[in-house]
Amino acid sequence: MNRITIKLFATLRERAGASELSREFPDGATVAQIWQHLAEEFPALKGHRDSVGFAVNQEYVQGGYRPRPGDEVAFIPPVSGGAVPAHDPKWIGPITIGRAPIDVAALERAVAEPRAGAIVTFAGTTRAENAGRSVIRLEYEAYEPMALGEMRRLAREAGERWQIVRIAISHRIGPVDIGETSVAIAVSAAHRAEAFEACRFAIDRLKQVVPIWKKEYFAGGEVWIGCQTSHPPAPGHAY
Repeated sequence: MNRITIKLFATLRERAGASELSREFPDGATVAQIWQHLAEEFPALKGHRDSVGFAVNQEYVQGGYRPRPGDEVAFIPPVSGGAVPAHDPKWIGPITIGRAPIDVAALERAVAEPRAGAIVTFAGTTRAENAGRSVIRLEYEAYEPMALGEMRRLAREAGERWQIVRIAISHRIGPVDIGETSVAIAVSAAHRAEAFEACRFAIDRLKQVVPIWKKEYFAGGEVWIGCQTSHPPAPGHAY
């Protein structure tokens, strides 16, 4: 028997009533089989299978992957919208996740270099209305080690696809009030076209693959955004 650590997030955590579990499974059990056993133990999880991704030791895997004793298995609900490499490429600037307000100007300074003729910045903020609801605040949750790894991956890909000088990304977790910044990306390049394209790619990719979720608190209730309606990247997706 293999003892496996299981991590749950957002809607899965709430429906199972736990963020971390330790369970024993037969030797050779796949992550898909582990999920099936978990859904039998916690019936509220049933129905999520088609929208849950699998990760082992902070890397996306396919359902047929067989974790080893001591591995950490995470079930990833659709995100709201990896391991850290030993040496980041020179164009990767600060990549952070934290609870403090994001200093967008500091992020821009982090990518400013004499070689850069353009700096493009994206800042996502909490708006007061969504889908006809009066929003009170947002709260973000992250699988932090994996989220940082995925953010570095997308920053690396941005530099491989476009001739950028530097890229920096910062994301908040915890409560984010109306008007406050939840995510910011700054990209510098010799020319504006590369900076614009790389910045747009980075925020779009972040919303697709980085395991960060948001809950919206509004007048009369609360809801996880994305978890109920969107789908994660195919498990095992490489980019």
